[in-house]
Amino acid sequence: MLPLRLNAVVLPFILCLLFKRFCFGIRTFPTSTFAASTDQSLFHFTEAPEYRNGAFCSGSGNRVSSLSCDPSLVHIAMTLDSGYLRGSIAAVHSVLRHSSCPENVFFHFISAEFDPVSPRVLTRLVLSTFPSLNFKVYIFREDRVINLISSSIRRALENPLNYARNYLGEILDPCVERVVYLDSDIIVVDDIHKLWNMSLSGTRVIGAPEYCHANFTKYFTDEFWNDPLLTRVFSSRNPCYFNTGVMIMDLVRWKEGNYREKVEAWMELQKKKRIYELGSLPPFLLVFGGNVEAIDHRWNQHGLGGDNVNGVCRSLHPGPVSLLHWSGKGKPWVRLDEKNPCPLDILWEPYDLYKPYLVHHHNREKEEEEQNLSFSSSTLVDLL
Repeated sequence: MLPLRLNAVVLPFILCLLFKRFCFGIRTFPTSTFAASTDQSLFHFTEAPEYRNGAFCSGSGNRVSSLSCDPSLVHIAMTLDSGYLRGSIAAVHSVLRHSSCPENVFFHFISAEFDPVSPRVLTRLVLSTFPSLNFKVYIFREDRVINLISSSIRRALENPLNYARNYLGEILDPCVERVVYLDSDIIVVDDIHKLWNMSLSGTRVIGAPEYCHANFTKYFTDEFWNDPLLTRVFSSRNPCYFNTGVMIMDLVRWKEGNYREKVEAWMELQKKKRIYELGSLPPFLLVFGGNVEAIDHRWNQHGLGGDNVNGVCRSLHPGPVSLLHWSGKGKPWVRLDEKNPCPLDILWEPYDLYKPYLVHHHNREKEEEEQNLSFSSSTLVDLL
């Protein structure tokens, strides 16, 4: 019999030779020192204040995480990974801080199966930071999408977890018929219930702020625009750019219309014929561009991270602001740590709960207690 450590290396190789159709590629992505270790002690967040419902809020309040089918809940889906954990924690904090009924907000976190920090550790970190938060963590198997991903202009855009939004209809509990999807590099400065209550007219599947002044052609290659068969997809639509980092999604219509398969079909074509450069965004534009419920721009002041190459500082768009979005290369927590923040990064800082972990005798016992926090088995869901 092979030694245990040798088995761990040789066995997967043998299985791949015997069952090639079931094997999948594994990509690695550059991570900071902050995200490079599975040691939970490197992640230290201050416990957030406890936000409670007002007397006017519907529902029972103070729910346990298993009651995700309560009709009074606001459902928010976000990814949860070691590289963006600090941003995710700040985003959750901002939602709760400005919500009129924070106990009615339920978070659905999608975590990668092969994250350097395990989904179980990430679950503990969320629970220790937000002890009364209503949430579940779902394990996203990267093999369901890894072979559909093509190279992008920025390597971070190739992360399989960027494509998890395409699988929410299958990942989340069947009783969840509607969800607000939020990226991890956002801050909400308004009541999330206002966004949740916006209706999707007709047969619209998603709602998002549209930007019809943007040059839509730049999101696809010349090879796409020079092919009359491909461009026919927009012949009956007037497509506008929208950012997929903030979306209201009707999951019932999503599943009925087989939209997962439609998005995947464009990704499969991209592998054969390069028609775009920007990762997970263009397939959504191809499927939904021109058929999106237009939401007020205040709900996605995007691009604050700068462009995808240089990450230069940007200013706010004209008009009111309900949500700030650091889409693009630059992230506020990185620039703040480097003592080189953009002017708007100061708006993100008040929601940051991360504190560098200092090894002192008086807080070692507290850290061990946080690591040993118990949580309901329904909090962490393994998707097979």
